[in-house]
Amino acid sequence: MSRIVYVNGEYLPEDQARVSIFDRGFLFADGVYEVTSVLDGKLIDFQGHAARLERSLGELDMAAPVTMDELLAIHRDLVKLNNVEEGMVYLQITRGAAADRDFVFPDPAATPSTLVMFTQSKGLIDSAAAKTGIKVISIDDIRWGRRDIKTVQLLYPSMGKMMAKKAGVDDAWMVEDGVVTEGTSNNAYIVKGGKIITRHLGTEILHGITRAAVLKMARESQMEVEERPFTIEEAKAADEAFVTSASTFVTPVVAIDGVALGDGTPGPVARRLREIYIDESRKAAL
Repeated sequence: MSRIVYVNGEYLPEDQARVSIFDRGFLFADGVYEVTSVLDGKLIDFQGHAARLERSLGELDMAAPVTMDELLAIHRDLVKLNNVEEGMVYLQITRGAAADRDFVFPDPAATPSTLVMFTQSKGLIDSAAAKTGIKVISIDDIRWGRRDIKTVQLLYPSMGKMMAKKAGVDDAWMVEDGVVTEGTSNNAYIVKGGKIITRHLGTEILHGITRAAVLKMARESQMEVEERPFTIEEAKAADEAFVTSASTFVTPVVAIDGVALGDGTPGPVARRLREIYIDESRKAAL
């Protein structure tokens, strides 16, 4: 059975979905996106993703093609139409397709935004990476300065993933001005003496929805959290490390640039936070 996707108000088989070659997402990466996880057929952290989407649109002066209530209904429809029990819903909004290619933004009254959405069925709970941990390398962070806006400008993160693959590891942590910003598709953390350390919010990193939830749960569980920059050398000397994202939840990091952390296996803080996040997210799912 063909997957059903959503394109500008229509639910279509994926092989019938079409977007104009003049769409600004295609021509200029002029678009934003969100990924919402699905567990037990329900949406995880939807309100957080919707709020961040509205912020991203506002920062780029881009019109929302639907209300957030309508967006929730579309998410639920796609999950049901595709029988997704565990996986993700991807959404992308672009500035639309003007009559021709032009660097100047089109008039939103004449060029409506483009909205496309699709689901991906994928095992999230039974994750091999969560059981064994992942290994990362460090790379220079040469992205644009507004990483707090969740745009579709993902070429360099994709290149970072390939650098990691060529190095025989799982992912890369990006470094700017001597300190870690984030992973290619996740927020980065280290643990030292039981304290969770992660970079503070700013324009340098994405304001992760899973990050916010995990840190809230950590504090509620009486874990100490410090939001500040840390170096790769500090990370190599940490007791453990982990990353968070909508699609990986909390995933331990067991080696950085070839240096094993602790005994080279997932640490207790990361394992416990993953358990707490999954349990609490299931309770609050929509």
